Amino acid sequence: MTRGRFSMSDLPVFDLMFEPAYGEAVAVADGVSRITVNNPSPFTFHGTNSYLVGRESLVVIDPGPEDEAHFQALLREIGGRPVSHILVSHTHRDHSPLSRRLQAETGAVIVAEGPHRASRPLHQGESNPFAESSDSAFVPDIRLADGDRVEADGFSLTALHTPGHTANHLAFALDGTGILFSADHVMAWATTIVAPPDGAMGDYMASLERLMGRDDRIYLPGHGGPVTAPDAFLRGLRTHRRMRERAVLERIKAGDRKIPEMVKAIYRDTDPRLHGAAALSVYAHIEDLIEKGLVSTDGPPRLDGVYLAA
Repeated sequence: MTRGRFSMSDLPVFDLMFEPAYGEAVAVADGVSRITVNNPSPFTFHGTNSYLVGRESLVVIDPGPEDEAHFQALLREIGGRPVSHILVSHTHRDHSPLSRRLQAETGAVIVAEGPHRASRPLHQGESNPFAESSDSAFVPDIRLADGDRVEADGFSLTALHTPGHTANHLAFALDGTGILFSADHVMAWATTIVAPPDGAMGDYMASLERLMGRDDRIYLPGHGGPVTAPDAFLRGLRTHRRMRERAVLERIKAGDRKIPEMVKAIYRDTDPRLHGAAALSVYAHIEDLIEKGLVSTDGPPRLDGVYLAA
């Protein structure tokens, strides 16, 4: 495996020019710098991006996991300047845990949509495959609803509720700049993991549509480099997901009744090590198809369940 060159998602879109520059602040826009955590993995690419916004006074977006080297890198870049807010896009352990320690050091207010929660209740006997990846201890000081604004020193950020990857996922628009901190909802290096019950495909697609109605000029994501020409990129993501949905329906019509069967056919050219994540994506599509009334199941849908064409 080449580190950072593929994603445990359904279609990698590589951003091979990204340089993580671990431990260093990289200027990515006027008044915005990025520090990447040295936590590369198939889920995180080269690592999680933290962003510092402002000049005299700062806002930190997604401080990251409990990582001493990253914590010290953040403090070096902060350089004693006041930090008014710590914004958390969502509560996976590669994004939110360091917020508590950073708050203790700076006195900043922690702001997020809310504690971690699944997109739907668990079915009887079901387990959450991402439970250990979730920061269940996280509780923000201030909860943001869609459209709420965080006023900082000379600038403001508006929260956009973009569920799909998680139920509590937020993107943050840096008002008046055309910059959107898209976190894990839209990334240049890979399609986003949408894995029930943490995530929901219907929510994810609705969030894509919502962002298409905006005029942002650049996205700064939670992993990898910037997304340029976001409108065209979003349309490509939507097309890709619709193609996957059609592929799932075609496999059901062809007689497949279990997700592993569908994965072998739909992802036959994909590294088998990624089939587990691909199964979660198919699962998310099936749940969405059930909600649309296009597929029925023999009992609640399961990763190893039996599906019947409606």
